[in-house]
Amino acid sequence: MARTILVIDDERNMRWVLERALTKAGYDVFTAERGEQALEHFARHAIDLVLLDLKMPGMDGMTVLRELRQRNKHVPILLLTAYATVPTAVEALQIGANDYLRKPFDVE
Repeated sequence: MARTILVIDDERNMRWVLERALTKAGYDVFTAERGEQALEHFARHAIDLVLLDLKMPGMDGMTVLRELRQRNKHVPILLLTAYATVPTAVEALQIGANDYLRKPFDVE
């Protein structure tokens, strides 16, 4: 059974790199450019892991995180951000993020 990952990031290159690397590693990958699109994927598909950008236009990562946690408390969610601060990290973990990765990061 393949694992399914939802990548949510407004940066096209980041989505492309992650989708390519994760697909090569054997995962099924859905991508979303915006929070609303991500919530649609989340509602329609069984998602095993979410990689979520923090800073996005429109619905930001914290808002998406809150909505995802209301829908499912068990799916692991990792925040991706180039703007990591201690208060933001604490808030994200309190809302329900499992961890966060600081951009740029090594895909391996």
